Amino acid sequence: MPDLTRMRRDYENAPLREDELAPTWVEQFDRWFADAVAAGLPEPNAVVVATADADGAPDARIMLLKGYDVSGFVFATSYASTKGAQLAVNPRAALVLPWHAMQRQVRVTGRVERIGDAASDALWDPRPRGAQLAAAASVQSTVVDSREELVRRLADLAERFPDAAVPRPAVWGGYRVVPDRVEFWQGGSDRLHDRLRFRRDDDEGGGWVVERLAP
Repeated sequence: MPDLTRMRRDYENAPLREDELAPTWVEQFDRWFADAVAAGLPEPNAVVVATADADGAPDARIMLLKGYDVSGFVFATSYASTKGAQLAVNPRAALVLPWHAMQRQVRVTGRVERIGDAASDALWDPRPRGAQLAAAASVQSTVVDSREELVRRLADLAERFPDAAVPRPAVWGGYRVVPDRVEFWQGGSDRLHDRLRFRRDDDEGGGWVVERLAP
């Protein structure tokens, strides 16, 4: 077994201080996301989406963040997938955007809601045709005999819609994670990392408070 305790890295960022934060979590996310894009990180919108089933057993996978605003963070998938089934019985999720090269990560927790047909269409329509065909041909998370079976399904669907737009499957759509916590984590020297969290405070009428967490 390799000795992973020796796999260390130095953190060189200046401390992240409260007076440097944007007034809202979405404005702070804007700043950091823009930094990740400007740094040329591959797929800066890659996000770990963690869900749990009715028994609380956790599950996680890497997806692509499709959008965000003050209402929350949006991703798209099949409602009939494993994650869709988990969200149907336990509509909460945790997100992590890991920007390792920048020694930063953003962590989010919150309830999850479907974004509706019109908003889901707006996510589906710009997808490349090949990606539409693949999503429509795949019954996500189900067992298949072989890759060839998937290729045949895709070819059959392409033949059905040779020139026409591929319609969005009824089971494909978007989810929004409505956050109650958004944490901005930045690596610090000697592992004295900075963790500043925006937390929704129901006692303040759903307003937000900023808290520093010990690393």
